[in-house]
Amino acid sequence: MADKKLNWAVLGVGVIANEMAQAFHKQGKTLYAVANRTHEKAVAFAEKYSVPKVYDAIDDLFTDDAVDVIYLTTPHNTHYPFIKRALENGKHLLVEKSITLNSRELDEMIALAAEKNLVLAEAMTIWHMPLYKTLWNQIARGDFGRVQIITLNFGSFKPYDMRNRFFNLDLAGGALLDIGVYALSIVRSFMAEKPTEILSQWKPSPTGSDEMSTILLKNTCGQMATVALAMHSKQPKRAVISCERGYIEIMEYPRAEKAIYVDAATGAVKEIFAGEQTNALYYEIEDMERAINTGDASIMRLGFSKDVMDVMTALRKNWNLRYPNETW
Repeated sequence: MADKKLNWAVLGVGVIANEMAQAFHKQGKTLYAVANRTHEKAVAFAEKYSVPKVYDAIDDLFTDDAVDVIYLTTPHNTHYPFIKRALENGKHLLVEKSITLNSRELDEMIALAAEKNLVLAEAMTIWHMPLYKTLWNQIARGDFGRVQIITLNFGSFKPYDMRNRFFNLDLAGGALLDIGVYALSIVRSFMAEKPTEILSQWKPSPTGSDEMSTILLKNTCGQMATVALAMHSKQPKRAVISCERGYIEIMEYPRAEKAIYVDAATGAVKEIFAGEQTNALYYEIEDMERAINTGDASIMRLGFSKDVMDVMTALRKNWNLRYPNETW
């Protein structure tokens, strides 16, 4: 039986929504509909990408029976109510990272999605890039030996404009939910089990958001990780996965297409290529549609997203960093 053609709608028209629309065009497809808080921006988006339907109100998106999947690109603090509304109306959901603010919200939505028999997933590029699927398979085969320790950096230099989302607590701003989620997703994907021991230190920005942090992680298998994050200091997006027989180095890891493996005994260097970084959202669409059409959502790795959210929630509780009106 041929796969069902799915009607996608996008909620929010920021940078990532534009990239998703372009990914659809690469596949010879178009989005079915668009909604946005500012209607005029939704109209402009629809005209730019030949989207046939624009909703006058966001709620009309959730109640449109023709919509199969919603791609949610709005700020973090809006995700929980929008996810709940969408699931209650029978929509599958691909949600920009971070999928929710905290573990309580995510656990509730996982339960609701299961009750409704719907696919709920985080739009985490790492879960879908062919390079990572290749590396995970190689590690599972034992090609590099056991993963021992993982080291990650991610730093962006964002100017101190406290009105933008990067430092705005009302929009759940801060390094952890915006960029740390990538680093922690790498950690979880290469660890055999989720981290259970968590130590950290952090520095708040002038608004009280998390501007910088260093994080130490360990799981019950004895695997460890170190993570350094910054929102007002540039760092390379660099991951090093140290194994028994050598180490894997990945640059620009959120959408990586290349890794370097260095053999510990000989020093020999091997380059590993898979996929293309320009197709990152294309891969997300493919996997999401496969999950919906087959009924097997394991490819979306929601369990990993939950483990990452549990770590981030534990960190913020330790820092006593709660967003306005947030309930843990």
